[in-house]
Amino acid sequence: MEYSDSLKKYEDFQRVYRNRKSFANKYLVMYVLRQDTQRNRIGISVSKKVGNSVVRHRITRLIRESYRLNEKKFDKGMDLVVVARPAVKGKSYTEVESALMHLGRLQHIVIE
Repeated sequence: MEYSDSLKKYEDFQRVYRNRKSFANKYLVMYVLRQDTQRNRIGISVSKKVGNSVVRHRITRLIRESYRLNEKKFDKGMDLVVVARPAVKGKSYTEVESALMHLGRLQHIVIE
């Protein structure tokens, strides 16, 4: 990801969750916290309710690739946490990408 880093630390995820600015659709939930930086940081959370490790990892890859290919459309200077819902299991790349961009538009962080 050219303009973004990953959220890895538990404290970083908790800071974004505490902000409580979230939107959801059938497949994903997105939490956003604005920062004073020029880079975005994205964290992806997929619980065991979604499926086994192979399924969870596939969903993580789909979300990360959807974000990477649309990265230039997102505003800069934000921490994003994307949580996968169980309904996303078995969905295609285009459905995941559409759900991610829909949440970005709801958050008013996508420029199209």
